[in-house]
Amino acid sequence: MRCVTGRLMLLDTASLYFRAYFGVPDSVKAPDGSPVNAVRGLLDFIDRLVKDHRPDHLVACMDADWRPAWRVELIPSYKAHRVAAERPAGPDVEEVPDTLSPQVPVIEAVLDALGIARVGVPEYEADDVIGTYTARADGPVDIVTGDRDLYQLVDDARGVRVLYPLKGVGTLQLTDEALLREKYGVDGRGYADLALLRGDPSDGLPGVPGVGEKTAAKLLAQFGDLAGILAAVDDPGAKLTPAQRRRLDEARPYLAVAPKVVRVADDVPLPDVPTALPHGPRDPRVLDELAARWGLGGSLQRLLTTLGS
Repeated sequence: MRCVTGRLMLLDTASLYFRAYFGVPDSVKAPDGSPVNAVRGLLDFIDRLVKDHRPDHLVACMDADWRPAWRVELIPSYKAHRVAAERPAGPDVEEVPDTLSPQVPVIEAVLDALGIARVGVPEYEADDVIGTYTARADGPVDIVTGDRDLYQLVDDARGVRVLYPLKGVGTLQLTDEALLREKYGVDGRGYADLALLRGDPSDGLPGVPGVGEKTAAKLLAQFGDLAGILAAVDDPGAKLTPAQRRRLDEARPYLAVAPKVVRVADDVPLPDVPTALPHGPRDPRVLDELAARWGLGGSLQRLLTTLGS
């Protein structure tokens, strides 16, 4: 991985194109009638993000494997409800709306022609790519995602914040440690412990029965972190209710493996690709062909103008 200096913006690309797909009408179509709402919506998102935040580097982080086998081995229910088809070799097929799947290769081709770095690593999710870029960055980092799991990377001292879209990307929640403490009672480092204690049905994480978000926050405030909570379970003098002690004790097998599943990796073998924000397209001819084939119109032109300014 090349040294990244200056402001780095990391896109949780799938999170953003899902939002674009559901936020832009499917009446937005290519000349042949194919829906391109996710493609054009994502281009509009990137245009707005670059205009408003002026990153020096931009990486579209991809899910090369949206459900890594090493996570499933630890917690078999991990994202199981989102599997459309299992594969004996390679990633399982994720359940995705029929008219979104064909747009993903178009998104990838357009990003490549623009010269926006697009990085996915086999056996890892986009979150892990984001975690590794964040760990290795020398300057401030803006993570753009609709996934609260990445709140765990927020770090005021290092200038790492999450830009969480509330409505499109025109209204972003700038998530720093003050906001996390106000809303959840934890800082970035504590958010992963909060998440694994409360669980997350959307990711198939069971959590500890009877421990919701508020209880998890109180336990973390009282005992510091997951290790402190488990030490309190073994300490008869620790201030836990009998029900909390029993539930946490019974959840030990889950709590032994959940941290590795919930915490994003920070040691992914990233490819050596240029990440500097492009000021013009890498392949103008291919980009022109894509624009004509898919009717990318004003969305692409606006982004090109922004990149060139």
